[in-house]
Amino acid sequence: MNDTSDFYFQSYEEWRAAITVRCNIKLTREYARERISALENPNDPHTQEFAEKFGKAYLQQVINWFARAEKGS
Repeated sequence: MNDTSDFYFQSYEEWRAAITVRCNIKLTREYARERISALENPNDPHTQEFAEKFGKAYLQQVINWFARAEKGS
């Protein structure tokens, strides 16, 4: 299992609160799907920047959190 101690958000709940409360973004299934699509695109400059800044493991964690949000969890 990957060490997640240096991740920006340590849990789904923390991440979700940042998206929905601090950023005031509606975390709809459609929004989650759009973000997953962008984050899974290695040619997207924002995805490349994210991976460079936070690492591929954290990128995958964020994709997983968006997938969980998409399922309505």
